[in-house]
Amino acid sequence: MSEPGEDGVTVGEDGLARCPWGNSAPDYAVYHDTEWGHPVHGDDALFERVCLEAFQSGLSWLTILRRREGFRSAFASFSTARVARFGDQDVERLLADRGIIRNRAKIEAAISNARAAERLPNGLSALIWSFAPDGHRTPRTLADVPATTAESTALAKELRRNGFRFVGPTTAYALMQACGLVNDHLLRCHARTRPAEQPAGVASGPGGERVPAGQRPR
Repeated sequence: MSEPGEDGVTVGEDGLARCPWGNSAPDYAVYHDTEWGHPVHGDDALFERVCLEAFQSGLSWLTILRRREGFRSAFASFSTARVARFGDQDVERLLADRGIIRNRAKIEAAISNARAAERLPNGLSALIWSFAPDGHRTPRTLADVPATTAESTALAKELRRNGFRFVGPTTAYALMQACGLVNDHLLRCHARTRPAEQPAGVASGPGGERVPAGQRPR
């Protein structure tokens, strides 16, 4: 990997210019190139992202990424209808599952959030996408990438109003970045144009280790 340029972009061993976190580990390179910033639609797909953003809190995203299949198995492929029916026995089962992050508060929040999602009249996907900004400035450097925006603050407020937990403005903005509501690939990044070309709904899965100015590895 090359040294970062003035804008923060690095060139990987494959010769591709990426946002700096995208070249920091092979797992990140795949996620950066194929998912981060691609539009994600569908209630269950977005429920997965909300859950994994919450589980990531205080941890490296790489920790979550490497447990992704374990999370999907433990949480019924993130079916909101199924997770909403989890009870005390499921909480104890999940606390004993070494394939996920065994944090009681986060496990209980995931179940509570599934129930909140099931109560939304128009679904979780419609709610989240209603906060997509009309326009978004192309970031040239890491300094151009915010940690929060007015839209992410409003999204977090609306999610909390509907009973969601572990959804602050920073987490909401990371969700918006990961799910293609905004495109925060740096200008020189080779993946910059790909999110707009990606068919909606093909990606599913999460949230991030913090790096300068709010750009996070997904």
